[in-house]
Amino acid sequence: MITTAARRDRQRAQLIEAAERAIAEKGLAGLKARELAQEIGCSLGAIYNLVADMDELVLRVGSRTLARLDATLSAASASPSSQDQATEALVAVALAYCDFARDNLQLWRVLFEHRMTEGSTVPDWAVTEQMMMFRHILGPLGTLVPERSEEDRNLLGRTLFSAVHGVVAIGLEEKLIAVPRRELDRQIEGLVRLACRGLATSG
Repeated sequence: MITTAARRDRQRAQLIEAAERAIAEKGLAGLKARELAQEIGCSLGAIYNLVADMDELVLRVGSRTLARLDATLSAASASPSSQDQATEALVAVALAYCDFARDNLQLWRVLFEHRMTEGSTVPDWAVTEQMMMFRHILGPLGTLVPERSEEDRNLLGRTLFSAVHGVVAIGLEEKLIAVPRRELDRQIEGLVRLACRGLATSG
């Protein structure tokens, strides 16, 4: 016999999967509570027995996206033992990040486009998942600039991510500014190598 809790968990999983499909197809604007309720066969009000609000639903979808992004970056990551290897590791992670964004465009965009309802804050579990991504950058940076303090490396990691993310976000714009795939990858690699060269020689 299926318990009430098990039935709720199953329907909650169905809701998150339906929301993920809606976002993947139409972006954040395609997320409609009434349509989701119809898809999973429940009333509109019942959705809020499964998640607290639409913010939580978006964050739950984002959690699934981050898990897949983490797996992608982990596959590209390495444990470098020299500055040259650290540079190669950071290049590989940056290119893997671009590939993931390109292949999961709408879901990836929502990670950055979503804004919590006024008065709400991002829950700790979601912040922790987001911050875990930086280990793919901080590991190689520890080899590239071991003399820097942990605080300094954390700031460098955020700056390097912001630079790569900016290039990816602009390069993948579905407008005239869009950059061909091969050229975008080349620009990202060049940016990361230039940054690593500067960090390695700056001491």
